Amino acid sequence: MAVWTRADKNGQLDLLLRDRWIRVAAELTRETLTLTAEAEVSGQGGNHWDYSPAGLRNGMSNGNDPGSSPGNPGRGAASGQDQLQNQNHGVRGRSSSPGRGSVSRGQYDGNYGVNSSGKYPVNGANSDFGSPGSGYGSPGSSFGSRQGDPPVSLDGSSEAVRKVRVVKQESGGLGISIKGGRENRMPILISKIFPGLAADQSRALRVGDAILSVNGNDLREATHDMAVQALKKAGKEVTLEVKYIREVSPLFKKPSLVADLPWDGVRPQSPSYSGSEDSGSPKHSSSSSTSKDRKVISLKMCFISRNLTMPDLENRLLELHSPDGQHTVVLRCKDGATANSWFTAIHTNIAALLPQTLAHINAYLGASSAASTHPHLKHIGWLAEQIQLEGGRQQFRPVVMALTEKDILLFESVPWSRESWSTPLLTHPLLATRLVHSGSARGSPSHGSDLVFATRTGTGRGIESHVFRVETHWDLSTWTRALVQGVHAAADIIKEVSIGCTLNRQEVRLTLHYEKGFTVTREPADQTGGAVLFRYPYEKLKMSADDGIRNLYLDFDGPEGEMVFDLHSGPKPVVFVLHSFLSAKLTRMGLLT
Repeated sequence: MAVWTRADKNGQLDLLLRDRWIRVAAELTRETLTLTAEAEVSGQGGNHWDYSPAGLRNGMSNGNDPGSSPGNPGRGAASGQDQLQNQNHGVRGRSSSPGRGSVSRGQYDGNYGVNSSGKYPVNGANSDFGSPGSGYGSPGSSFGSRQGDPPVSLDGSSEAVRKVRVVKQESGGLGISIKGGRENRMPILISKIFPGLAADQSRALRVGDAILSVNGNDLREATHDMAVQALKKAGKEVTLEVKYIREVSPLFKKPSLVADLPWDGVRPQSPSYSGSEDSGSPKHSSSSSTSKDRKVISLKMCFISRNLTMPDLENRLLELHSPDGQHTVVLRCKDGATANSWFTAIHTNIAALLPQTLAHINAYLGASSAASTHPHLKHIGWLAEQIQLEGGRQQFRPVVMALTEKDILLFESVPWSRESWSTPLLTHPLLATRLVHSGSARGSPSHGSDLVFATRTGTGRGIESHVFRVETHWDLSTWTRALVQGVHAAADIIKEVSIGCTLNRQEVRLTLHYEKGFTVTREPADQTGGAVLFRYPYEKLKMSADDGIRNLYLDFDGPEGEMVFDLHSGPKPVVFVLHSFLSAKLTRMGLLT
């Protein structure tokens, strides 16, 4: 029995969230990785943003960047980048691709993720108008009302409509932040009033006021972008028609971004992972003022990888894929050495949890007893399978490989239930499969080269080849050993394979036995058995070949000469079974290691 060494580790990492990096405190324990939001860091392109409702809008800057305030010398209006409206999340969902795959190593499609519509609790876009040191913020819509919630109504308040005149200051503008808009199913709301600026000095505006019009321009059905443009063009004197909406105050609470990352739990019946309907995340308290923006991820059957779904030229990224194959958390370390350290620690802890998964799956398969006739799972884990695209391009996409005592199975995600076990992507018999390569993908070990192993399986349609990438040398040796030993064990369990065929225009049955070798019998017209025509041990075989279509050629140097068997189907399964029997016998004799 393997003795697992587990790692505990903690430190600061960057989490990719909505196309920007959030600084998180990462704590690794034996079974979980906990991410707790601390602050935002400079993202790609050098933008810096703050962790607050006013500072986070879809991963874009809120106008607090250098170069975004018209009120300060040397700063311009909001850049075109600040006008983006992007619904992508830092947790990546799988997209479709040719075959069964979706992701490619080193191939970047321009997005850090795919849409996860309806799975993100969000709180309405936010833009600043004249906050200290900032100009007109992004109109981008990030924190919209939770999909499925009723829209916020302007008619549900008993407050009267008020007209407020505000005179902008020479610097600082109106001094408000707004959020909402038609696309968020909310009115345009004042979410913050900055002390000392124009709106505050008017003494007539309140946080929670809905802006109904600006200088007579009706905003009741306006989008967030339309409201931004109306306020930007309002001039020095601004007349606002407003109405206080009491029930919207919860919308201004700080959103829990990290805690609501969509993520699959270990399995549905896990008591510690009873996630919400929307996000699939562990339950967390949002009512407590002391609660932290935190995500606890169970490591059981996660897939930790490097440079698989995102390019990583600096060798600083880690990709953690969920057991259901639907989401990916991307983490960035300060340098390559730190990334290697974190990867090794997480990989070690995931590997140490493998026996629990084997026990769970074997329990529902009914393979726990020695006398069971059900499949017995010997090994399971995540790999990256190479798939071919148009134009000769190649991709790697994550798959789960499972080895039983007789078969190889591939799944899109971890088969936690009997139902999911019954629907694999493909199944190959171990006895008709051989390992043909194990090592570097480039023929010789080199820095940064992929570690891969390749298999070939004999089928009725010919030879089916697969190439699988692994993350570490430990993974490579584990899978190589499991496959080779699995084939030899299958030979010892199955013992015998036979096939009906034609020899010299006579219907016969060719039988390959693990111990006895070759037997050719006359195919009987009844079930009593046929006469033995030929019997040869393996050591008498001088030559074997096939035409790849239907004929198998065997020569035992006997008086009958070369025998040509018409198998009526592709000969490759029989050829591969013969190879497996011979390999298993030679290994048992100590002639192969």
